[in-house]
Amino acid sequence: MSLFYHIVIFLYHGLIRIAALFNDKARLWVKGRKSLFKRLSDDFKNSESVVWFIQHHWGEFEQGRPVIEAFRKEYPQYKILLTFFHPQVMK
Repeated sequence: MSLFYHIVIFLYHGLIRIAALFNDKARLWVKGRKSLFKRLSDDFKNSESVVWFIQHHWGEFEQGRPVIEAFRKEYPQYKILLTFFHPQVMK
């Protein structure tokens, strides 16, 4: 099953890159993820205590905000990394 998953993800990424040649949303998807993990690694390499909250759309962000705020209040020693990507925001 793991091999199948990796093959599907590989094909998906390839198809998105092809679609990015013709579609603005796909182009933004590719651009937004370019060197993402390297940038995150560089920004947080000296931080030992980081909590990563991932929001995929605006509604999820609004629902998750109280959780993030409560976490920050309860654990102020942690840095919070919040990632949010929505192609409409980047236009």
